[in-house]
Amino acid sequence: MSLFGALDTAVSGLGAQSDAITNISDNVANSQTVGYKRVGTNFADYLTVSTPTLNGPDSVVARPAYRNDVQGTITQSSNPLAMAIDGAGFFAVTQATGTTNAGTPTFSTQTSYTRAGDFSMNKDGYLVNSAGNYLEAYPVSPTGTVNQTALVPVQISQTQYAPIPTSDVSLAANLPQGTTTATTPMPGMTSQIDIYDQTGGSHTLSLSWAPPATTTGAWTLSAAVDGGAATSLGSVTFNANGAIKSVTPTTTGVTDNTAGSPATVSFTPTYSGATGTPIALNLGTIGQSGGITSFAGSYALNNISQNGVPPGAFTGVSDNASGQIIANYSNGQSVTIAQVPLVTFHDPNALQSQNGQTYAATSGAGPAMIDSPNNNGAGGLVTGSVENSNVDIASEFTKLIVAQQAYGANAKTVTTVQTMMQTALNMVQ
Repeated sequence: MSLFGALDTAVSGLGAQSDAITNISDNVANSQTVGYKRVGTNFADYLTVSTPTLNGPDSVVARPAYRNDVQGTITQSSNPLAMAIDGAGFFAVTQATGTTNAGTPTFSTQTSYTRAGDFSMNKDGYLVNSAGNYLEAYPVSPTGTVNQTALVPVQISQTQYAPIPTSDVSLAANLPQGTTTATTPMPGMTSQIDIYDQTGGSHTLSLSWAPPATTTGAWTLSAAVDGGAATSLGSVTFNANGAIKSVTPTTTGVTDNTAGSPATVSFTPTYSGATGTPIALNLGTIGQSGGITSFAGSYALNNISQNGVPPGAFTGVSDNASGQIIANYSNGQSVTIAQVPLVTFHDPNALQSQNGQTYAATSGAGPAMIDSPNNNGAGGLVTGSVENSNVDIASEFTKLIVAQQAYGANAKTVTTVQTMMQTALNMVQ
């Protein structure tokens, strides 16, 4: 090997150690960056010639060694929308490219991937992490159907929750056995529940039972709204075992009193200032004791419920370990608006690093496989937490010392070769 070859080799060593120190510097600088994945350094030797009698000048190059598959520490966050991935997988994100004339953002068609899950809601209602990346997920329809045809940026609508008029009331209670007579009167039994009209207005529905005059007679049921006049809904008879035998509605409702048929009556309440909508009153099942019964003892209300909902104001958004993004309202209702999947790759270390702790898919990483959390190799979600950088400061400082020593040794080789070359030049003068 000539002195010039030795000089070239030493210079390549300086360059390789400079690259290593650059990687170490990046890691140290991002030791507190959420979702950052450290970059190691691999060194490779390039030979010109190597035989049993001759070893030509070599060269060394530094290659980055990405550690995208190494888990960072998961810590709790004060941000309730933060999500950390425990295991394999990435969040799908995109970047805003501009705005329309209406002021709504436009997005890149290129999906990127990140482990930085410190998402929060921006002024437009989109979920964005600290690096400015917009979270993508599957949209969920108002009926709860997940649309898995495409990932879209998650936007939270802060509109009011529309009221739902009551259309179903369920009643489960025990009516005491016995009859009412002039000498032994039995008091009526009444239960109340709040119901809602089409505008979300609240009304009090009173359901009253009048006991029979004979042991084989029927209990009669009537309804009153907001303390108004009572309307007869029908009558109910019971078997010897206390289960419903038959239901006879006053107007429309049950016509089939065979065992196993639903025991229901229908009526349309009259509201003051609002249009009434039909309500189905569910009393149980013919021949069974799951709803209205007639057992020994006093009147006992076991359950009364209805399906109406008053209007509600938006109160906030939350997420859960299943990846559901949920809008919450002041009326106690909640609506799932998006389903966050995780994206896995055969070789995540082959992903192309980009700005903001994001990665682009590459052919070397394999296909992007989209699954819900904890499915097909995807990790789980830890809500209210973030994944910290996977950089180990102590390890990086150790590498820094080693790189510094190697750099100094290569520099010493350069100065030594320079001295030897100067000596050789002086010999020929």
